[in-house]
Amino acid sequence: MNYRIDHLAFRAFDKKKAVQFFKDALGYREQAEFTIYFDEKKTETAICTALEPSDRTKSDVLIPWMKMVPLNHTYDAKGKITGTPEQKYVLSPEIFVSEGSEGSVVYNWCKQKGPGLHHIALQVPTGSSVEKEMERWIENGWAEEGFSSDVIKCNDLCQVFTRPSSILGVVFELIERKEAGFCKDSVRTLMESSRGD
Repeated sequence: MNYRIDHLAFRAFDKKKAVQFFKDALGYREQAEFTIYFDEKKTETAICTALEPSDRTKSDVLIPWMKMVPLNHTYDAKGKITGTPEQKYVLSPEIFVSEGSEGSVVYNWCKQKGPGLHHIALQVPTGSSVEKEMERWIENGWAEEGFSSDVIKCNDLCQVFTRPSSILGVVFELIERKEAGFCKDSVRTLMESSRGD
């Protein structure tokens, strides 16, 4: 079963600088920016920017984003193509960058661990589900500390975080979606679920 990297999520003290790096150095472009509020007074916040790869032609394309690239091939005596005439190419993942107000879950994570990669989101394979993949990860010992919460659902989006991996030291997100974009409510819930990590 193959996973596709859906997005990479970074937490930063200076989101503007991080976003500019991804735009200038890697050619990404801004897809969306939004603020998440963790309290009613709107004092604990996370400002988030979603970036998309420049090789993606439309923001509203259903996921996964794939291109078929022609390969060199030969013809047999009857003119029939031999070999594989094209190769599937998976486009670069989205990048998600967040900066938190002082005392927020994002700020405290950066203060404790330093800014950087928070998690790698893996899109579950076609025909599977987040729930099935959670079972698979537990059975194989890949989520030895379990998951940070139950599956979080918002519209056609399902997602969950593992606890930080003792193998690689990173958090993995299992994600299943049928449309492009993020759901602010599920992003907030995911961030809350990682508060103790």
